[in-house]
Amino acid sequence: MNIAKLDSWVKEKEGIKILDRQAIESLQLEKLNRLLEREYARQGFYRNLPRRLNSLKELENLPFTTEQDLKEQGNRMLLVSQSKIERVRSWETSGTTGPAKRVFYTARDNDRTVSFFSAGLSELIHWGEKALIAMPFTGDRGLGELIQEAVEGLGAVPVPAGNMRSFGEMLELLDEEKPETFIGPPVLLLSLLRMRPKSSIKRGLVSGDACPPGIMKAIEERLGTRLYPHYGSREMGLGGAVTCPAFQGMHLRENDIIGEIVDEKGKAVPEGEWGELAVTLIEAGAMPLIRYRTGDISRFLPGICPCGCCLRRLDSVSRIGEGREMEELDDYIFQIPWIVDYRISRKGEILEIEGLTTEKGIEEKAGGLLPGEWKGRKLNCTWKSAEPEDEPCYRGKRRIEN
Repeated sequence: MNIAKLDSWVKEKEGIKILDRQAIESLQLEKLNRLLEREYARQGFYRNLPRRLNSLKELENLPFTTEQDLKEQGNRMLLVSQSKIERVRSWETSGTTGPAKRVFYTARDNDRTVSFFSAGLSELIHWGEKALIAMPFTGDRGLGELIQEAVEGLGAVPVPAGNMRSFGEMLELLDEEKPETFIGPPVLLLSLLRMRPKSSIKRGLVSGDACPPGIMKAIEERLGTRLYPHYGSREMGLGGAVTCPAFQGMHLRENDIIGEIVDEKGKAVPEGEWGELAVTLIEAGAMPLIRYRTGDISRFLPGICPCGCCLRRLDSVSRIGEGREMEELDDYIFQIPWIVDYRISRKGEILEIEGLTTEKGIEEKAGGLLPGEWKGRKLNCTWKSAEPEDEPCYRGKRRIEN
């Protein structure tokens, strides 16, 4: 088994000949202390933190940064002038009110993300092949554009599908371009594979939303190959952790990010136990968050990866709260092999499901396969066959609508 490509990427980026835990942790402490000095000099949001730590263990003594901090104090977290900002990503969080979250990036931040994407994608994209990118293309080096740069850098051909097409338009693009690799949300990949079982897609990197075990299994059975899950967020610079050929967890971008797993009270949990992921961005130039609580649940897998790479590995990542309930529903509902997609809303104690199937006239049968209750909640299901003009039920993260 070949070692993860991220191993070579970290060595090249950091000028390290031998990558082991001591080298990684020494590098992280050095970058963290450099960041703390920058924060002190800037006298911004983190101005009251110590200027230097003697060990990574001391990071646990620093306060957390929360989503509310980011929304209310984001501008004070900037460490560069506005003239050096290449991109600002702003978004509302579902179900919340008040100011939107905004994250700032320099050109170097984006360049480094492209480089990380290239390292991860090189595990499954081959020179001269085509890769369909089903991520948002928003201009000015948006997510889709950064992935496209990474694909082109590998000598492959990007097929920019975006995330605003109907199923018919996506299938037409598949038929015309015949891409071997898919990059995008897991449910969309499953939907396309169920609508076009004999497509050209052979491999997939899934990102942008949770990928429950049932969906992963269904996709891998269709493809006949293993999936490469990726985890990232806007706060992390879009690229965070990616799977290697061992398929046992996602290697964290540890030369750029310090990860912690903490319990509800913010205390570190033993390796191998589940908790909330907190991240410190030690390489970000514009907006290096310190101990940011992501609101995502995961764990660090113990030991060294079977591939030989020493970078820590995240297990599957789930969302806290209602997002987790949606993942569990997806894991359950997509077991029915002819379901393409569905939207769900909450009407009091009743969950209303409106979904699409692959076969005409199967609506009644599909509805009958789902019981009238799920975990004590009544399910009202309406199904119809998917038509070319139908669109994916969610453009962003899947959620129960209220």
